[in-house]
Amino acid sequence: MSTLNTSRRQLIKRAGLGAALLSTGAGQRLWASTPKRKLGVALVGLGYYSRDLLAPALQLTEYCELTGIVTGSPEKIPVWQQKYGIKDANVYHYGNMHTIANNPDIDIIYIVVPTGLHMKYSVIAANAGKHVWCEKPMAMNVQECQNIIDACQKNKVKLSIGYRMQHEPNTQTVMQYASSRPYGAIHRVDTIAAYAGNGAPADNWRMQAHMGGGALYDMGVYAINGARYATGLEPLAITAKRDFSHPRFTEVDNTTSFTLEFPEGIVASCKTSVVESGNHLKVDAENGWYKLDPMSEYNGVSGVTSDGKKLDKFLANQQAKQMDDDALAILNNTPVLVPGEEGMRDIAIVRAAIESSEKDKRIEL
Repeated sequence: MSTLNTSRRQLIKRAGLGAALLSTGAGQRLWASTPKRKLGVALVGLGYYSRDLLAPALQLTEYCELTGIVTGSPEKIPVWQQKYGIKDANVYHYGNMHTIANNPDIDIIYIVVPTGLHMKYSVIAANAGKHVWCEKPMAMNVQECQNIIDACQKNKVKLSIGYRMQHEPNTQTVMQYASSRPYGAIHRVDTIAAYAGNGAPADNWRMQAHMGGGALYDMGVYAINGARYATGLEPLAITAKRDFSHPRFTEVDNTTSFTLEFPEGIVASCKTSVVESGNHLKVDAENGWYKLDPMSEYNGVSGVTSDGKKLDKFLANQQAKQMDDDALAILNNTPVLVPGEEGMRDIAIVRAAIESSEKDKRIEL
């Protein structure tokens, strides 16, 4: 697992890059040099997240726009065309998605299908010569993540994973605290990313293990990533327990609790669930504490510190900020904020959590 490690300096450098550039004026020069043409985005998969969040957010972006769709549901096509003015030539189905290679209106393909299909369609997108935005969680296992990374490198296209929280300003403050340590040495981190529910029908992908269903894949990556960016470190070991006690959950977990052991003696207590609610991140340090509550909601992410500082920078739309940041990285040929390697690290921890639960033992990473 050592090949997945990154230093705190590398992690925090990503968090502070935008602020540093703007403070020096370099960011403004990059923005000023950006071409006026917006980058065309095709959404692959037209379910809830594309319909209710990404497509509306693309109406707010400065550097990219919705120009294409890929769907397996023909009945959705006229609705999307009427609402967003998508041309017939920019409408695809999964069987002919590879022909987007010949379409100059589409620069980026955003993969928003179930997790179990992320690798398949990310590789098709990369092989079509288009930049790839892949929703979280990145894929089912480390090898699938690596396959996506390799395909993008081979085709010389950028790959970004949809970790919108790393684009959110209050989250970025917590990431910067991991480096600056304003409250002294970090002792403990607590994260929970969960929502109350009663499961879905058995034929829904969220209830199927091979498709990436269950709490750990769906919400657990928020808790994992939160513990990692809050410390700026990579965990050394994990102990996890998956819960299948809810009567509707037979092959996927309804709740998972896990403990991550980090260097410097830091311990992170983490929980994720899709049947009970909770959403926060708290860091206990030598000389105080700070927290985000909520930590990963679509809006209203905010926090406070033990000495009364407010972490309350406003962001109108997280998805629009994420996509504009990633579009600027393409336009300016600069590193993306959340590369494939970041998504792969979390999936390695997800897989270790599953192994720990199945074997009822601590797993070294």
